[in-house]
Amino acid sequence: MGEFPPFPTAAVATTEAACGAPVGLKEISYRRGAAVWKATGPGGTVAVKVGDSKGAAVIQREAAVLDAISWPDYLLASGEGEGVAWLVTRWFKGPSTWHAFAPVRSDTDGKADALSASVDLCRAVAALHSSGWVHADLQPSHGVHTDHGVRLLDCSWSWRHGMEPTSDFRGGITHLVAPELAASINVGIQPVTPTTAADVYALAGSLWTCVTGRWPLDYAVAGIEPGQLTPAEIRAHIAGRRIPLDTAAPWPAFQDLLRPVLLGRASDRPTAAELAETLAKVAP
Repeated sequence: MGEFPPFPTAAVATTEAACGAPVGLKEISYRRGAAVWKATGPGGTVAVKVGDSKGAAVIQREAAVLDAISWPDYLLASGEGEGVAWLVTRWFKGPSTWHAFAPVRSDTDGKADALSASVDLCRAVAALHSSGWVHADLQPSHGVHTDHGVRLLDCSWSWRHGMEPTSDFRGGITHLVAPELAASINVGIQPVTPTTAADVYALAGSLWTCVTGRWPLDYAVAGIEPGQLTPAEIRAHIAGRRIPLDTAAPWPAFQDLLRPVLLGRASDRPTAAELAETLAKVAP
């Protein structure tokens, strides 16, 4: 993961105001120039994200997105200085969708709770779409299931009209990029515009991964080793639909509803709200 950058002095006051002092810091992740801390004090817990070098622009954009979305009780403060950009958000307590499916993956049941989590995630995405936004980077860990509903994380690439993605946007995580979006990205026309249909593809792919513990596309059957290819090369295979869907089926009734979303045309995909209603009818 690399050595964490220094915690920005400018973020200390906001962190202490939200958590109380003294504040304890726990390093969570540091990838692609963006570091995340969990900051805990006697009065609460927050998340602090800091971007250096290329990561600074990503953090700046996420702060701008969160400010524009205006989710209540989410973004506490953001700023720039000391060669970095930073933001402070609430720390949302609850399992990610990935963790909500852990009992299913370990074959210890838990299907009723996982089913409820999947419906809640779809409805959260539907609510985002209805407000005019596309998340553009949905992943198994980007929804947190709190006592007050699902909170969507990592909105650096989220988009609405008037707030186009930057030229660095590459469709979110490569393994969950929709075929039509993969093709558009590889053509190189900027800015590449994410869509609600591409979000629904990533949503279905995330749920498939939560069930099986594997990416939805079966690289091995296609004779592909993803680690030996560039993201652009993987996107080319995805755009050409040259990689079959994974055949692992630990929960057929659930996966049978995701399969057409992942295999069909973008124009035939359900909305996130429709997918929620369809999944809600599955018997656990």
